[in-house]
Amino acid sequence: MGQRTYNPSVLLHNWFEDLTLDQDVIKDFIAKKERGELLIQKMGSYKEILLDKTELAKSCDGYVHFGDAVILINPGTVDKNAANIHPFRHPMSLTMNVDQSRFLTSTKIDSPCEVSGSLELGPTIRNTFVISSVDGSCDGDPLRYGQSFALRTLEGVAGQLYLTSDIKLFLKFARKSRMQLVNLTDQLSFLSCWQVLYLDPQMRLEYDGYPVQANVKVLISHTRTNQALAALPKYSFWTAFGREYEITANTFYDSHRAEEDLNHWVIVTGDPGVPHGTLFQAPQPICKDENSKEKHPRASPDYSTQQPTC
Repeated sequence: MGQRTYNPSVLLHNWFEDLTLDQDVIKDFIAKKERGELLIQKMGSYKEILLDKTELAKSCDGYVHFGDAVILINPGTVDKNAANIHPFRHPMSLTMNVDQSRFLTSTKIDSPCEVSGSLELGPTIRNTFVISSVDGSCDGDPLRYGQSFALRTLEGVAGQLYLTSDIKLFLKFARKSRMQLVNLTDQLSFLSCWQVLYLDPQMRLEYDGYPVQANVKVLISHTRTNQALAALPKYSFWTAFGREYEITANTFYDSHRAEEDLNHWVIVTGDPGVPHGTLFQAPQPICKDENSKEKHPRASPDYSTQQPTC
């Protein structure tokens, strides 16, 4: 009485079939692991690929040129002592926000792809963009204030996508702020055209048509909607790379009708002396004459035919 008749070692029903299926599952798991096809392995590979270091263009004359590989950084609030006037904000770079599930089924980034602001400021595949021509300008020609251009991701795994925006629609807007959407698409069109504007609105017309200086604060304006690219630290979300921030196209004005620092960007080039280095927050290049007096940009040489040389 009370003695157990059956225990787990007793073979009942289709025991051999169940045992064979379990062994097949284990064999399939081992085979996928050896081929690197497990989801956790793909996720690790996905992050390593997108975080590969890149080399930015080395600006020999201090200007931005077509064909240059650059990163766009919103410098944030640099002066911590001004936190009582403006909340302190860390610098952030414009970067691709890749959907993990879509990347696992493809060998490159598919269109459309979201963008975000990342606190990672080093040059990687995620945040490196190429200054591309839309008006027939050749690689090596200087980009000029007020001239339309396109921002393209790198070739290969980055998908060669273009930074694009359009007017806000009822079902098309930024998911957090509900402002004008900015994303990456594989079609080069008028919606992919941007312009660099001089930061000081009182001197903006004076600089129009002159080469864009690298590593200084500028505005990136969307050609069609005339809205400036903005980084919004107020709206954040989690990604596979940590907490990142929303990027939108919307011009924010202060009480003096000047663009706020949310719209300020630095087109960052590479540091010739440091591998994978950048010249972020480098001093503004100044042209001097023979008597070591500062020159107005209008007195700078004509770069329409001059090629950069190191």
